[in-house]
Amino acid sequence: MKFNKAALVASAFAFAALAGCAESEEEAQEDLVEQQYESAEDTLEEQADLAEAQGNEAQEEALDAEADAMGEAGDKAEDAVDAAN
Repeated sequence: MKFNKAALVASAFAFAALAGCAESEEEAQEDLVEQQYESAEDTLEEQADLAEAQGNEAQEEALDAEADAMGEAGDKAEDAVDAAN
């Protein structure tokens, strides 16, 4: 879990810098939303991999499903940001 928090903090700083360099505020918002959901999806996928390695198939399947749902939610959120701008 420590790595995940560190990765999120690093991502936040990177995207804060990116926002300053982005061609537009809308693009920066879209990039930030996309990164946040992808980070959460990646974390869930890693947890699923760990569950698989530990032989916990039920937990692996649940985490994979949650990761898939997070990816879909990220796509919808990104579309919503796009539509709002």
